[in-house]
Amino acid sequence: MPQSLDLRSFIAYNEKFEITRGAVVSQFARRALAFPKSLLGYQSPPEARKDALKPDALAPLPIEIPADYREAQAVHLCPMDFVSHNQLFTAFKGRSVTTLTLDPSPGYMAPNFFRDLRVIVSGLTAFLPSEEELRGLFWGETNDLWEMAAALGAYGCEMVVVKRGGLGQLVYDVPGKHKWEVPAYPSRMADPTGAGDAFCGGFLAGYRKTYDPLRAALYGNVSASLKVEGSGAFYPLDVMPGLAEARLLALKELVREM
Repeated sequence: MPQSLDLRSFIAYNEKFEITRGAVVSQFARRALAFPKSLLGYQSPPEARKDALKPDALAPLPIEIPADYREAQAVHLCPMDFVSHNQLFTAFKGRSVTTLTLDPSPGYMAPNFFRDLRVIVSGLTAFLPSEEELRGLFWGETNDLWEMAAALGAYGCEMVVVKRGGLGQLVYDVPGKHKWEVPAYPSRMADPTGAGDAFCGGFLAGYRKTYDPLRAALYGNVSASLKVEGSGAFYPLDVMPGLAEARLLALKELVREM
């Protein structure tokens, strides 16, 4: 790598679970907590929008994809810069992948990037933006989330799923023009870090199991509901047996078809 990279990150939440990434020292002082040695020298990254056309030094290159990963049939691409998304999209679509989902980066979800999005949206199984990202993309154009989803669907993906945090998800099935509103499962909130990633992973697993857009969203919703109740990526693996299935059945009854 051309320069040293700090792989550390910092997130703090207030009582309303609103996120803060800056003022690291004061976050600990405000809570009367000792400042950890592991954060000595840490500086919060700038809040300004990153250059979406400049590859992130931490983003993987297609040549770095392990050989066995190249034979996968289902792949999810997490948020990264536009160039890296485009390269990885091309690398995986040209192989054995039949299900490809993508969570966009806020860096390129802006009005001046709308035309360019066709490159990575066309051919996707599902495009999975947050509501905030989607509104940023259509800033000044429309306030209708369904209209936004339809416009992206016209670029050639099979599904557009809008992640809305505590409000749940909007699911748009492009070929059938079906629309569903899925509320968030009422979890006991402990740590919302990674809830969106948990949804995307659950969605991919659910879709590969059922090949049904709505049921895939339900799987993702339940996955996120388990994640926010504890800390760490593997917390959901240790929950009570049968809990996920019970939540899936309960959540199914709360879906609204629009």
